[in-house]
Amino acid sequence: HLSGHLFNQFGIYPRQLSELTGVLFWVLLHADFAHLLLNTAPLVVMGFFVALRGPRLFLKITVVVWVVAGIAVWLFGRSAFHIGASGLVFGYFGFLLAVAVVERNITDLTIASFTVFYYGGMIFGVLPVDAFVSWESHLFGLASGVLAARLFGRDWVLAQEA
Repeated sequence: HLSGHLFNQFGIYPRQLSELTGVLFWVLLHADFAHLLLNTAPLVVMGFFVALRGPRLFLKITVVVWVVAGIAVWLFGRSAFHIGASGLVFGYFGFLLAVAVVERNITDLTIASFTVFYYGGMIFGVLPVDAFVSWESHLFGLASGVLAARLFGRDWVLAQEA
């Protein structure tokens, strides 16, 4: 550990007002290089699929997942520092699945199928099985991804405008 976990203190520490700024940084911080590597491949792959909707929408979806999941972890997480991009990974996962269910077009269904085939097992990451894993960020990331699909999915937006 090159940093000796020095930067963990900039993550989210729930219900401490002085630690609320961790919502801005938690996704960027990782415990070690292995932690970073574990998040990189699914973040790049699912992030690519989310980015196919356009750079503006990609940014909106990323901000919603990052901030909403971060605030939810700050409000409801257990007392520990929560760091890592896995909350964002779970958010992209939730977005890709939710938008495919609603829009039901061949492109979104194909992307969702690919995502489930390669990354479906990660759904078990929302269960509290490892004291050193922020299952809360996984759970709230997933939920905020579904929320982002609700906010920015074409069929949902069109239904609201009608």
